[in-house]
This record gives sequence, structure tokens and C-alpha cells, in this order.
Amino acid sequence: MKVCTTGDYRPFTYRDANGGYSGIDIDLAKELATSLKVRLALVPTTWKTLLDDLGRRCDLGMGGISITLDRAKRAFFTAPYLRDGKTPITRCENVAKFQTLEQIDRPGVRVIVNPGGTNEQFADANLKRATIVRHPDNNTIFDEILKNNADLMITDATETRWQAKRHPELCAVHPDQPFTFAEKAYLLPRGDVVFQQWVDQWLHLALNDGTYARISKPWLG
Repeated sequence: MKVCTTGDYRPFTYRDANGGYSGIDIDLAKELATSLKVRLALVPTTWKTLLDDLGRRCDLGMGGISITLDRAKRAFFTAPYLRDGKTPITRCENVAKFQTLEQIDRPGVRVIVNPGGTNEQFADANLKRATIVRHPDNNTIFDEILKNNADLMITDATETRWQAKRHPELCAVHPDQPFTFAEKAYLLPRGDVVFQQWVDQWLHLALNDGTYARISKPWLG
């Protein structure tokens, strides 16, 4: 079973300098392959090429993928496994300054984004006066905030919580009340109804028999 994953979106998927993968969805991919009694092959992809790679280089996509209507035009989604939404993360001393989009969308405010995904789409749609800084490496993007090369990032609440745990100087801004509603799911080739239904059933069981809770707890607490 070939799984496309970006390897740049902790706590869901991360590829280290030696090529090793870790994360919630990496562990769940292993569980899925075991349930199918097949070997797992992880295929590197990017947010820009994920849909093009699906069905051509891999059998499904995993790694914190948000459900969007644009993606649903080209691929199937499984049932969602996590509710999420966009919210800011910034240096802790700036939390009060970036509570609302009105506070963020001001001249001189630098909002950093990773190209090709829903973070960039949200920034482009909602920020007209702030400066959008496009940073190609999602693994180092939070260091740019720490270095004061950017003021904040707007990303999924789950990621803001994870990064705030890793970097005490960073704080998630109202992660329990994000700006948007979103859900995470896995991406499958459009038209393969049999595979979609099987993965949906596997996911339903994993969410209810303790598998998902056991795997996600070390990452999400």
C-alpha cells in the first residue's frame, strides 16, 4: 500500500533529515497496512502536488489533510477523524494583538504561510492589507516567527497546540475558538468506492475501539 504524505505537518506527519517518518497519521498508516495484510510504502509529496500524485504514485493520501470542496472535486475523502479550524500562533507577548482578523489584517503585520495548502488559501482570501510571507519549508516556518522574520502564522488549531508545546516562546491564540470550521480526513482516488468504503469501516472501528486514542495520545495529550 503506497501512502502519499508531505512529511512537513506535525503532529500528523514528519520526515526527518534521515528520511524517517513519524506522526499520528504515519502510525495510523501502519495500522491500516497491517489490517490489509500488506506492506506500507510512504511516498513523499507536497501540498501542491498531492492531488496529482494520488492514484498515480500512491493509493491514498494521509497526513493532516483538510476536507475542502476543491479537493473533493478531484478525489474521495474518508469520513472525518478530527475537527479543526484556522487560528493564529504568535510569540506569546503578542497574543493580545492578534485576537481577530481585523487586528491581523493591518499594514505592517507579517503573516507567514506555507505555499500550496489551505493555510495559504485562507491568508489570500482574508488578508488584504497585511503582508503575506510565503515560506517554502513548513518544517522551519515556526522558527521564522521566533527569529522575528514574521509576526504570526494562521494554521490549524491542532498544529498551533503542538508547536506551542515544542516552543514555549510561541502561544496558540484561542485554539478552542478558531476562525473556521474544518475536518481532517484521508484522501483516496476518485471512483474507487470499494476501497473508500473499506477504509471508512477501518477508520470507524479505529475511532471507537481505542486505536486512534492510543496512537494520538502521545502527540495530542
